Formats: sequence, C-alpha cells, structure tokens
Amino acid sequence: MQPATEADVELARIPPGPQAGAKPVTATAVVALSRQQKAAIIVRLLSSEGMRLPLAELSEDQQTELTAQIGAMKLVDRDTLHAVVAEFCEALEAVGLTFPNGLDGALSLLDGQLSSAATSRLRRLALASTGADPWERILGLSTETLLPVMTEESVEVAAVLLSKLAVPKAAELLGRLPGERARRIAYAVSLTGNVAPETVQRIGVALAQQLDSMPARAFDTGAVERVGAILNQSAAATREDVLIGLEEEDQDFAEKVRKAIFTFTNIPQRIDARDVPRILRNVEQPQLIVALAGATGADETAAEFILANLSQRMAASLREEMATLGKLRAKDVEAAMATVVGVIREMEAAGALNLLAEDDAPDPVQS
Repeated sequence: MQPATEADVELARIPPGPQAGAKPVTATAVVALSRQQKAAIIVRLLSSEGMRLPLAELSEDQQTELTAQIGAMKLVDRDTLHAVVAEFCEALEAVGLTFPNGLDGALSLLDGQLSSAATSRLRRLALASTGADPWERILGLSTETLLPVMTEESVEVAAVLLSKLAVPKAAELLGRLPGERARRIAYAVSLTGNVAPETVQRIGVALAQQLDSMPARAFDTGAVERVGAILNQSAAATREDVLIGLEEEDQDFAEKVRKAIFTFTNIPQRIDARDVPRILRNVEQPQLIVALAGATGADETAAEFILANLSQRMAASLREEMATLGKLRAKDVEAAMATVVGVIREMEAAGALNLLAEDDAPDPVQS
C-alpha cells in the first residue's frame, strides 16, 4: 500500500452518512456504505499499520464527525475491507493533480514568484479567511524579522511568541535581547500556562497583520552585511583603504562592518579548532598549499593555526609541499585564500559550520 498522504483524508471531507450496525458488514453491502464509513475504515486500517494521517488539517467539525463514525463502526469482514481498499486505491490513482488548501497553501506554493505587494495583500486576505492559522507563517519567519516584535511588543505578547517558537530559534532570539528584557520575558513565559487557545490565536492574527503591513525592503540583508560581503571579496589593500575611510565617516558603522568581515586572517578567532579537518576536506589541496605557503603577517598566524590542528602526518606532508613552491605572486595567494574562505562561508550557509564570536574563540588545539 502506498504511504499515507494528504489525499488519504479526502474521503472524510463529506457529510455524515448512516452509521454501521452492530453486525458485520458484508462485501455485498459495500456499495451501501457511506463515504464517511469508508473513510473510517481506511483511517482505522492505516492507523493500525502505524501511519500518522494529517487529520488535524480537517476542520473541527470534520474531525468530530470522523471520530464519531469510527466509534460507531463495529465489525467489517475481510471481503468488505478488500473492496473498500480497492475502491480507495482506484480513487487515489485517478488523481492527476492536487492543489493547496486555501490561500496560505497557494502562497507557500508560489513563494518567491509573486511581488512583495501582492504577497502582503494576499496574506492579509488569508488571515481574514476562516481556518487560517497565523502561527504557521509567523514561526517560519527569520529571527531578524521577529526581533523587533520581541523588543517592541509587551512582555506578555513576547512571551507567547517565545513559547510558540522552536527551542533553537527561541534561544537565539532571547540571546539577542538586553539582559533585563530577556529576564522579564523568560519570567512571563512561566505565566502563559493558563492563556486560552483563543487568546493565543488572536495574538497570532494581530502579529501576522502587523508583520505583513511592514513596508517591503529593497534588500534582503542589512547595510552592514552587504558592505561586509563586498569587502570579503575585495583585495586586502582595497578592503583596508575602504575601512579606514568608513572609520573617518562613521566609526560605529565601520566597527560593525569589521565584525561582519571574515577573511583568512580571522580563521583562528572564528573557527573552532575541531572543525579545521572538516573544512580542509572541501578545499582542493593545490589551493590550500598556495594559501598556506604564501601567508605572511597576520595571515601566517592563521596558516599556523590550520597546520597545528591537523594530524602530525598531514601537517608534515603539507609543509613538504609548501617547501617545494617557489616565489608566489600575491594575486595567486589572495585567490587561494579566498577559496578557503569561500568554502567556510558555503559550509556556514548550508548549516554545516558555525562561526564563533571573536570573544568566544578557544585556544588552538594541538593534535
């Protein structure tokens, strides 16, 4: 039998039919069964095989009717079961295409293909429609989007939001709040146990409407992140010259940009020593050797950090290769270092690596 899908509960989306009696239903009587009785048989069969069906997607009335029908069913003989399953499989095989349920589903399907204005308008319409769950949208938003809610809304509303979020995202948000605000919200979470579901739903609707009414941003990232990303790919001389100019114009902005920049020099401060072997598995060895051999000044410290956190045999092999290289062009060394940094950035973006805050950097670990 095919795995359970959303189509498995479609037979429950019908009016209630006559209930089955206490006597076993025979195969000859299968045509007399209502669609809801057949749905009850299918749900009972799939549940007995350990499958979890998305019954929560049905309305409360439909869930109640289906549960009542299952409770009213008694015995069904094997021939009747086979006939109902065969009819159900035929119905599934006849389905050529399914559409998402409601505006929320349609917006998820078309995510990224609609204009910001149209998406915002449609989300407001979806919230106004019955059965729309605002929390599904809110919980999928980034921490950057949710942070203003945590800082500007009342402590009680922030506590409800924190309680609804997945633990990792909730911890990240809490960690980005000022200490006093974080403590007040954390305490307020302890008081949310008696909040009625209807209240939580109203809070979700209000927050979703507030977030959807925010003006669309022209850029997905902030100015600091954009400037930092550009300078990451710039030549070292250009990068330092721009930073000096930024410090003259706006020292606070320049400091934030410096923290957003990640270069070869920053490896000892931002990379956990235990992650070095994993990173280097994704770097082509010729590029790695050029980057290590051409490192000077602060970059040389980064090169030694990398070598110190490899096995002794691997480090010795790399040093031998480095010794065979002649004089390297600065352009080639910068390109090789950019390759190493690019691998680190790709691993971070994919969630395979976490960069350390500079203040949290551990001492290098000797292998």
